[in-house]
Amino acid sequence: MAGVVTPVLVTGLPRSGTSWTGKMLAASGELVYVNEPLNPQHPPGRSPGVLNAAVTHRFQYICPDNEESWLPAFASTVALRYGFLAELRRNRSPYDLARMVKYGTSFTLGRLGGRRALLDDPFALFSAGWFAERLGCRVIILLRDPVSFAGSWQRLGWTVHFQELLEQPLLVRDQPHLSALRPLVGSQDRLAKTVALWRAARTTATDLAARCPGVLLADYEHLAADPRAGFRRLYEWSSLTWSARAEERVLRACTATTGRTGGFAWSGLSRTAYRPMDSRHALATAAARLSPEEVRRVRELASVPE
Repeated sequence: MAGVVTPVLVTGLPRSGTSWTGKMLAASGELVYVNEPLNPQHPPGRSPGVLNAAVTHRFQYICPDNEESWLPAFASTVALRYGFLAELRRNRSPYDLARMVKYGTSFTLGRLGGRRALLDDPFALFSAGWFAERLGCRVIILLRDPVSFAGSWQRLGWTVHFQELLEQPLLVRDQPHLSALRPLVGSQDRLAKTVALWRAARTTATDLAARCPGVLLADYEHLAADPRAGFRRLYEWSSLTWSARAEERVLRACTATTGRTGGFAWSGLSRTAYRPMDSRHALATAAARLSPEEVRRVRELASVPE
């Protein structure tokens, strides 16, 4: 968009490493981190100071046919213009006021300092093409191995409600492969539903990357195994400076052990899922969350060879 420096969107399904990746990009010092503006839960979402639009679904679908309210709202977000009055009209608890000060300050200082917006939002996945084409975002979509992804969801007891996707007619129109999810509506088979969501997301991501030059696919496992090379590539893609300071911060944060904070401290106000970690160790233990039988079933459902 004219007059707006290029924003960055990091997306992918929840538990695919978007918060980790976003924080590593923020280590550049050239971005303002914006956490999940499309999350329908408050917090971190439903903050009109950050995004002055009504989010009605998880994985809200945005396209040219329904962008009338979304385009001006996100134009303000990526321009780092915080809506103080809109925020005060809706959210006034002590936590909300503290969060408003945090985001309002970071938006204002970031805009004055020429920084760019970094949107970390897994709920933007199915709308990623719109962010690239209409907002000029450099989009990074994280893809994770289905076994480690399913294990993470199982450990947290998460499930997916496919009605959130299927009751959005424009989404099903534009991404007809999602119709394959209908037989699992109401199913109690959490593992099958998790893998079905993974398959649908992978199809969306690969199709989008093939037709949209502003979208890059990034493999979570490759990033975790070699964060120096992986994040240097993402820095280049995002037009960020891979400085010695950024490299040192990224490597410290990706080799953190118990009791060590690395390059970042987790903030309760941000409500991000990211913690400093030993990324290689996390990668090695991810599959242990499922039994051997569950691992075999996930591989079969995902149609990914062992």
